[in-house]
Amino acid sequence: MAQSTAPTITVATSASQPLLAPWGGPHGGVPAFDKVKVADFKPALEAAMAENLAEINAIANNPAAPTFENTIVALERSGQTLIRVNTVYDIWSSTLNDDTFSAIETEMAPKLAAFSDQITQNAALFKRIEAVYKAPEIKKLTPEQQRLVEVDYKQFVRAGAKLDATAKARLSQINQQLAGLFTKFSQNVLADESDSVLVLKTDKDLGGLPASLRDAAKTTAGTRKIAAAGVITNTRSSIDPFLTYSDQRQLREKAWRMFTNRGDNGGAHDNNALITQILQLRAERAKLLGYATHAHLRLDNTMAKTPEDAMQLMEQVWKPAVARVHEEVADMQALALKEGAPASFKIEPWDYRYYAEKVRKARYDLDQNEVKQYLQLDKMREGMFWVAGELFNFAFVPVTDVPVYHPDVKVWQVNDKTNGKQVGLWYFDPYARPGKRSGAWMNAYRDQQRIDGKNVTTIVSNNSNFVKGKDGEPVLISWTDATTLFHEFGHALHGLSSNVTYPTLSGTNVVRDYVEFPSQLLENWLPTPQVLSRFALHYQTGKPIPQALVDRIDKASSFNEGFATVEFLASALIDMKLHLAGSQKIDPDKFERETLAQMGMPSELVMRHRTPQFGHVFSSDGYSAGYYSYLWSVVLAADASSAFTEAGGPYDKAVAARLRQNVFTVGNTVDPAAGYRAFRGRDPKIDALMKQRNFPMTAAKPGGKLGPGKPIDVPPKQPVRRKK
Repeated sequence: MAQSTAPTITVATSASQPLLAPWGGPHGGVPAFDKVKVADFKPALEAAMAENLAEINAIANNPAAPTFENTIVALERSGQTLIRVNTVYDIWSSTLNDDTFSAIETEMAPKLAAFSDQITQNAALFKRIEAVYKAPEIKKLTPEQQRLVEVDYKQFVRAGAKLDATAKARLSQINQQLAGLFTKFSQNVLADESDSVLVLKTDKDLGGLPASLRDAAKTTAGTRKIAAAGVITNTRSSIDPFLTYSDQRQLREKAWRMFTNRGDNGGAHDNNALITQILQLRAERAKLLGYATHAHLRLDNTMAKTPEDAMQLMEQVWKPAVARVHEEVADMQALALKEGAPASFKIEPWDYRYYAEKVRKARYDLDQNEVKQYLQLDKMREGMFWVAGELFNFAFVPVTDVPVYHPDVKVWQVNDKTNGKQVGLWYFDPYARPGKRSGAWMNAYRDQQRIDGKNVTTIVSNNSNFVKGKDGEPVLISWTDATTLFHEFGHALHGLSSNVTYPTLSGTNVVRDYVEFPSQLLENWLPTPQVLSRFALHYQTGKPIPQALVDRIDKASSFNEGFATVEFLASALIDMKLHLAGSQKIDPDKFERETLAQMGMPSELVMRHRTPQFGHVFSSDGYSAGYYSYLWSVVLAADASSAFTEAGGPYDKAVAARLRQNVFTVGNTVDPAAGYRAFRGRDPKIDALMKQRNFPMTAAKPGGKLGPGKPIDVPPKQPVRRKK
């Protein structure tokens, strides 16, 4: 039942509070973004929580014997107002966060955590769920219904439903403390990103930058009202290209330090003490719930199942990736010396991208800036739509009859090409701005479902941080950015393809190390000739990218994979090792430094996400002890891509149909390992990944399955309906 730490809730009504009203208008209803007032969030959340608790109590205290319909389905129907309010609240948190909103977020985070515990710790409610789970009648339910019962039951158990009253009270205290720490962590990183910029004072400071980056830097200076030749903001989409092209080494170092030290500068926005507290609380919570460590708790509900299996995969790839980095550094060092660098010159982390680009150009005659001339953001978006039409039979039609939360946001209606029926809406928020967290992510505003026989279509969004250039000119993006664009669109297609009954099992609501599989897979369609010839058009001439340039891109496809793999794996391994350390008190900076040294981390690069800014892991529980899932999923994606190669190519209709049927449409209605086997005809193997990255197979287990044969989460927050 409710704990003494539960929030005090003030009831408002939809008449006085627009956020509480059901979504109206076209397309089955849409968020009323034009009516949102930041001051309304707190009373709306409180009223929605009160309503949801009343619904939960009605289910828990139902005098009728527990059944699938009056307990499990009733839970699915509950909390709709809160889901809507929380969706809009999370959009403001990630894209329009300012001082006023941050104050509300700081207050509400612990209250939302306490509210969630009131549901999962409701003894009467859990008793009913358990009764349905253990009843012989469960065998009479459909497979999807049985899956829903199992998911609900295990979710409640992992959330502490079986603990005694004292342990439940402590668990709720921990969850509330963590919610506050997560919020503060995110706000600290956002503050360092928003407040810190690199000012390019003179034209010399723009040296080496391509025209598009110069224009973007000048535009940013104007927007920020800074009298300078240009300004580089403290986000990856701005820093990475600067590090790649700037010929001013001292400025590269300043940019690199500004970016890699986010959350690690001492003072009010330093995250190290917060991380120590988060790790201690997570370790205590895991012990309360009967798990050895937080890592064991988090992986209990994944394809990997255990931290040991996840570590085994990462360690198979780590050594060959590090060896490749040493080769890459040697090539860069030799080129730098050839260009006249002093004999004492050493490649530093702020040099890596710059000299890697030079080596790429020398070895493959491939200049990424040349490629960028053919990668217009709008054209790449059209290319994604075309791929979605070929593989998923979707058509995207722009609409202007829905409100948006910022003028940059555009909306498309997504239809089935064959019957013309709407399957959902796709919102696109592409540009960086103050108050928007960095990175790229997908979010679901509404889950597809059909509980009462009526199909409720989904609403999804993709969010990026591209930098605007001159007004009226196309935004040119890098090959890496285009790949990320396709990746996030893969998440959106996963949500749009959903064809299930119950929202808990809908779309991307799958286990953490499977959710990245569809998105990793879609990256493989960017380099296909069909996309490049139609949509990789020169921003001035309109001519398609030359085949000779495409060939050079293909030859260089595994170039710099050592860097890409090591910077990712370093983050993933640190994440796992932090959460396997149990209850020991950790100094994050010291742990990061010493553990990387023990691992043999090359000194010429750093983790993709250093610990003090690792939002995936410390802004929520989302990817904690789970960042490995990107590698797990890319193994699946490489293996799945081979299925197309072995058949008729990337647009093979039969393989695409199997992919839709067994992966994209089913959500969490089937075990992911079983779904993958139904698509592929076997368990996944690591071979395709090693070949794709040109790593030696001797470092892996040739032909080996992913894991020992066991059944194989810009981290947006999930709705608070129930803990997932």
